[in-house]
Amino acid sequence: MSNRPTLSTERLILRPFILDDAPRVQKLAGEKAIASTTLNIPHPYEDGMAEDWIETHAEAFEKGESVTFAIVLKQENVLIGAVGLDVNAVHDRAEMGYWIGAPYWSNGYASEAARAVLEYGFVERKLNRICASHLSRNPASGRVMQKIGMTHEASFRAHVKKWEKFEDLEVYGILKDEFK
Repeated sequence: MSNRPTLSTERLILRPFILDDAPRVQKLAGEKAIASTTLNIPHPYEDGMAEDWIETHAEAFEKGESVTFAIVLKQENVLIGAVGLDVNAVHDRAEMGYWIGAPYWSNGYASEAARAVLEYGFVERKLNRICASHLSRNPASGRVMQKIGMTHEASFRAHVKKWEKFEDLEVYGILKDEFK
């Protein structure tokens, strides 16, 4: 696991993924509702995909390109999602991404995890800016971004393609000076 960080919040542990997490990742991320509302999660989520994804994390962290956390419920020790930063070190900025398994939606877990990762990005990684985006038809993700203090910066019409259909994208951002 190298020196990848572990973060703790009131209800969550954010830790590096391990290969033992792969079946749970496949089960949660493999739900069509998750894949449908995220840009980079495939459907169907086939055998081996979770392992392949998890195996990229250590090297990407060592290269300073990204940090990816498993979101785990503290009391139950159950994996419920993922949150991470894709880092652009040249410009001291990152893009945040996250997903929460459908059975755990509407409990504030995404906001709690994302807030902890913002703090990590600004304090530990010394980033100046963190942005995030969501498909326009997934306003719940936008509410997470608003709750953690991000500002809506742009709407990009037909900016990305998901399942052969063009989708609008909403972009949010926050600067280190704005983070509380």
